[in-house]
Amino acid sequence: MAIENEIKGRFRNEYHKGMINLVYTVNQLGYQFRQTLKSHGISEPQYNVLRVLRGFRSECPVSIGFLKERMLDKSSDVSRIVDNLFAKGLIDRKENPLDRRQKEVDITGKGLELLSEMIECDKKADLLIAKLSREEVVELNRLLDKIRG
Repeated sequence: MAIENEIKGRFRNEYHKGMINLVYTVNQLGYQFRQTLKSHGISEPQYNVLRVLRGFRSECPVSIGFLKERMLDKSSDVSRIVDNLFAKGLIDRKENPLDRRQKEVDITGKGLELLSEMIECDKKADLLIAKLSREEVVELNRLLDKIRG
């Protein structure tokens, strides 16, 4: 459905329409994805941290700064997220022996098990843009990179 009909609005120009369309679409997709995560009792930033830790298993333990560099939301309070995941038993957190102000973080077996159970989240995320062909997704990625570029 066209964005004009979706929000019953008007736009100053095509750039304004594009920006509103992008924000509206991201919000819709994000809401659907958050609903899936909620059923597993974790938030988007927590899921992001767990996925980073799983993806960098060979380099673990890693610092909170390492995680912050790889977060999708750069404004996330990674220390708080780590505290919450630690409380749930999904990650281990230890003091760095060389710098006691630093924490070393690693995913636990329970965290890996949760991610394995959540494989449908990844599949659902793919389905959120499944209306696009592979070529269209490649073009979408190129355009989004260009916008940020």
